[in-house]
Amino acid sequence: MARAVWRGKILAESEKTHVVEGNVYFPFDSLDFQYFEESPAHTRCIWKGKASYYDILVDGQRNTAAAWYYPAPWPLARKLKDHVAFWKEVEVEA
Repeated sequence: MARAVWRGKILAESEKTHVVEGNVYFPFDSLDFQYFEESPAHTRCIWKGKASYYDILVDGQRNTAAAWYYPAPWPLARKLKDHVAFWKEVEVEA
């Protein structure tokens, strides 16, 4: 069971994750969306496509753009559709 935790709160927990380039991607249905807020941030990956981000909010603390996902991943990354990965002090236990 993989788990993503920040400030003691479980953000996501699932047995059905994908690991790509060392990042654990959690399915959307495993996220506790009370802690997520859309971020205006976007980046591009040469083989995955355009990434969108979420800010994480826990007990009044904001972790800006700490989670990312690919709304329309390119063909080589299609398994990442509807999955989210974390960074910026979010602890991922896999």
